[in-house]
Amino acid sequence: MKLKDRHISTSIRLKVLGIMTIVLTCIGTAQAQNQPGAPLGLPGEKKEDSTAFKKSNTDDWGNVDVKVQYKYLHSKKIYTPDTSIHTFHRKAFSQPWYIDLGNFGTPMRNLMFTPDNRLGPTLGYHAFDVYRMDIDSLHYYNTTAPYSLFSFNLGSKLEQKAHILHTQNIKPNWNVAAGYTKVVSEGYFLLQRTNQDHGMFSTNYESVNRRYKLNAGVTYNKMQQDENGGIVDTSQLTNPDFNDRSTIDIVFANAGASAQTNIPRSLVTNVLRDYNILVNQSYAWGKTDTLYNEDSTSMNLLFTPRFSISHQLKITNKQLTYKDLAPDSLRYDQFFQYSLDSDSDSVYCRQKHNMIDNQVLLNGFLGRRDKQLQFSTGIGMRVDQFSTRNGIVTFTTNSVSNYIVGRLQKEALEEGEWFYNADAVFFITGIASGNSLIKATVGKELGNRLGTLEAGVQQNINNAPYNYTNYYSNFDTILNSFNKESITRIFADVKSDRFKLRFGASSYLISNYLYMNMQQLADQYAPAFNITQVWLQKMFTWRGVVFDNEVLYQQSTAGAPVNIPQLLGRHQLSYERYIFKKALKVAVGVEARYHSKYNSAQYSPIYNRFYYQDTLQVSNMPAASVFFNFKIKRFRAYLMLDQGQQFFYPNLLTAPGYPAQNAMIRFGFNWIMLK
Repeated sequence: MKLKDRHISTSIRLKVLGIMTIVLTCIGTAQAQNQPGAPLGLPGEKKEDSTAFKKSNTDDWGNVDVKVQYKYLHSKKIYTPDTSIHTFHRKAFSQPWYIDLGNFGTPMRNLMFTPDNRLGPTLGYHAFDVYRMDIDSLHYYNTTAPYSLFSFNLGSKLEQKAHILHTQNIKPNWNVAAGYTKVVSEGYFLLQRTNQDHGMFSTNYESVNRRYKLNAGVTYNKMQQDENGGIVDTSQLTNPDFNDRSTIDIVFANAGASAQTNIPRSLVTNVLRDYNILVNQSYAWGKTDTLYNEDSTSMNLLFTPRFSISHQLKITNKQLTYKDLAPDSLRYDQFFQYSLDSDSDSVYCRQKHNMIDNQVLLNGFLGRRDKQLQFSTGIGMRVDQFSTRNGIVTFTTNSVSNYIVGRLQKEALEEGEWFYNADAVFFITGIASGNSLIKATVGKELGNRLGTLEAGVQQNINNAPYNYTNYYSNFDTILNSFNKESITRIFADVKSDRFKLRFGASSYLISNYLYMNMQQLADQYAPAFNITQVWLQKMFTWRGVVFDNEVLYQQSTAGAPVNIPQLLGRHQLSYERYIFKKALKVAVGVEARYHSKYNSAQYSPIYNRFYYQDTLQVSNMPAASVFFNFKIKRFRAYLMLDQGQQFFYPNLLTAPGYPAQNAMIRFGFNWIMLK
């Protein structure tokens, strides 16, 4: 049968266009005549020229006095982009304990037990979460000059990752940023191609009188995965006849050819696509102070809020599409009620979630401007629409949920300060009624000489995701009903830059745990069980020698349906120093990663999820790599040999049936361009 995805409805497009028009109109009417990145002040006041930057004789390669900073939503803490080279060779997506299916861009899971982050109705697909640009984690920049970043990573078997970012202040109180990431990799094994596109746009605006603030963002993610079902026989990894890994037998041996490239493509695919829009705005009342310099030629406004009203609108569209254009009936016997005719049938399922979330908060502020305690309370309304299309019919569920919100926040913006925050969300109507999130943290910034101490507690009570309770294909319907899942966590963490040390502990108490059982079907484990985690990171330095160590120990209650290794470690020994009169900084060394023997979770292509199993153990040699990182002013690069142990040992298994890559060369660079 011929299958075709539906386009986004006209009404959704009109809503998106309307929201973006409102945002740009609000910003465009702002009155501020300052130079980009200069201190905020009143219109018409005298300013210094902030574009008179100091340059070296090498012009473009010279250091310039440019400030690039960013914040997160609902935070006043200021961060700067990372320019270090100590771990520059590592894949950003795999830190610290994530592991993929043996090809860059494939589904990932965290070997450190981490429950799904859910609140309210959710779709439930998380295997690609680590790659996504998250609307709630966008950077809101402030720069004194246009700032651009370009990075490129290249590996064997057409493994590529390209990323571009540009941000600049249109006015001192208005910044925009846009970024795009492309990931593609053919992989060493047959039919495991990945192709990803990620894009983001963010903007933040503050009125000249500092009473009105706007943060807005858009993200788009599309992740395509050719499914091969894993390899059939791991003994072929040691057979010289299969040194070309693309000749090893795979489970889904039903390749087609791409019309554009004539490259074999799997007829079994998963495509996850989402876009998200967020608009957060607030207006505050409080006290305004005006500061002048000594000769009264310039002035600056200091605003201390006492009360504010904030509104947040979030729109999300997420869908996963599974296709098998040449299904094998044996592959689906354990799932489907009806038999397949492989000569004419195909299997198709598209699950989709549309969500509109409106939230209004009343906020109060106590204390001095730089040491304020913020307390908030408000209400929210969510409209959720879930649908499943099986290629013939679309099944739709609609829901309206209302919830109440409470928040308490005090950040540590200076050394020696205490910080604490508490959040509570309770759903009171709709299908999510009874769901809740309660979390609280407290800690203290002890300064650069000592570090940071933090402790906290969190409890989530949630319904099962939509994909656990509803599945429709053109050959079967699976409907489930589960009790609410409860996850409670307490933790403590200590970090000291002076002693180059970090350690902590965490304990989970989980009941009515939702998971995929060994039959690849959604299930629930009712008894309460515990997972305890202890971690330690310590760096030793001597002159230019750096020995960096990370260790994680975790233990779960016997019989709990979780697949986690008891011990994980990563150790890096490197030599790092400046050379050529400090014009070049280098870091050269070796790295090893390992985990103890354990029953690894298995991957289900049909449901794009990892599932529990207790019969197949994974025991690997440590993964080894050799790297050379260097930095010249604003240019960083690395060259590394990854999976070096494969010269002497068969490919590591990341999951049953899914080997890691061969020994391979990787190269990458990161180039920052200013003005």
